[in-house]
Amino acid sequence: MTFAETLHKNYPQLTKSEKKVADYIINSGEKIIYSTLSDIKLKANVGDATIVRFCQKLGFSGFSDLKIEIAKENFNTADTHTTTQHIQDESIQQLISVLQSTKNLLNQADLEAALALIQKARFIYIFGVGSSGNTSYDLETMFLRVGIQSKACVDPHMQAQVASLLTEEDLVIGFSLSGKTKDTFDSLSIAKQNHAKVIAITNNRFSPIASLADVILQTTVDEFLNGSSLEGKMSQLYLCNLLIKAYEQQNKIDPVALREKVLRSIIDKRID
Repeated sequence: MTFAETLHKNYPQLTKSEKKVADYIINSGEKIIYSTLSDIKLKANVGDATIVRFCQKLGFSGFSDLKIEIAKENFNTADTHTTTQHIQDESIQQLISVLQSTKNLLNQADLEAALALIQKARFIYIFGVGSSGNTSYDLETMFLRVGIQSKACVDPHMQAQVASLLTEEDLVIGFSLSGKTKDTFDSLSIAKQNHAKVIAITNNRFSPIASLADVILQTTVDEFLNGSSLEGKMSQLYLCNLLIKAYEQQNKIDPVALREKVLRSIIDKRID
């Protein structure tokens, strides 16, 4: 039985308040996957207990359990009865949509503020774990190509040690699509305690990680069953590329000359 069928079957037995929760979920569609208890409380005007009772009446242990079931159904539906050509076309359209959405969310003032922090930083560390850890390494490489030495740090224990030694002259860039990655949050919290500046690159401007940031750059893909997706990584890398291009322009860097210098050092490592 699908979630929609389960909801339809149990709807008559719901209380008036529980039906508010049900109606909100129905009207939200797949967006409910990225909603929090606070979102439903605010939009449906109900309390925590009502939401929990609603979930339990439908056979779920709680709201997270319910969201996982909806997400699984969405993924299964999307993966059935598709041709190779359809997958190719859909993938391209998804990437275009993600990049356009990320562009639309970008606030020019935030981009300029992030650039100012990069300019002033004595040293830059980049924190991320999992898929966001891979993006951290990508940004480290991109920085190097414009003459900025930085350090990607993806091990939570090492992040904590590094963060404990930072000062107000240092900058940490934290990646987390959801904005709720505990390891990254804990490390950034230590960095803030030591008065380091923080740029958060995250989907949720109201997330715990965003609350620690001096500047927030917003992505458009959440980590809920989709954290390692190409779409999520592209949204992050698009913002990274904007930072690099804007830094080049602001500092009047000749990217060709600088990259030629770097390229020659790499070529010299080759054995003929």
